[in-house]
Amino acid sequence: MTVDTPYASVRKADGADEQAVLDVLTEAFMNDPLACWLFPEASERGRLQSSFYRSLLAHPTAEAYLIGGREGASLWLAPATDRTSHEEPPGADQVFGENGARLQAVGEALAQRHPDHEPHLYLACMGVVGGRQGAGLGTAMLRHRLERADADGLAAYLEASSPRSRDLYLRHGFEDLGEPVRVADSPLLWPMWRRPRP
Repeated sequence: MTVDTPYASVRKADGADEQAVLDVLTEAFMNDPLACWLFPEASERGRLQSSFYRSLLAHPTAEAYLIGGREGASLWLAPATDRTSHEEPPGADQVFGENGARLQAVGEALAQRHPDHEPHLYLACMGVVGGRQGAGLGTAMLRHRLERADADGLAAYLEASSPRSRDLYLRHGFEDLGEPVRVADSPLLWPMWRRPRP
């Protein structure tokens, strides 16, 4: 399914697009406060981020989307009914090394907040490459998947990793789900929930 926007089009990624999805998300979050906290060594951050996103793509319910000329990507788990998406990926010790402890601590904290009372979409991550941020691509990707979620009667859940992204999600019907989450000296994360719209 493709949705035309003034900026680009959204399309579901297939197996041939896996590297493009990984590259877009890695670039989009290279300077994100949470990514910098999870992977503080700048020279290793890109490799570790890509490994993390690859583990999400391997989830059995993963749906990835690209927009435009690979300017943005989103990764949804659909429909999520439990908290397994926050579990540390198999072999994480070998891949993430000492950063794995931070990743595990954040995952455990978020798992406690992830709702499990009804099936829902989980927006695991969505990012736009640096030169295209603020151009409406995030809005287009959100609308694309949320319209179908509404048609299917599915709620949606996510964790916003910055005040800017939280504002975007608030504009699209998400509401804060309790207080923000913080692990040790990590940046704040905002769990958010959106009920389906008629």
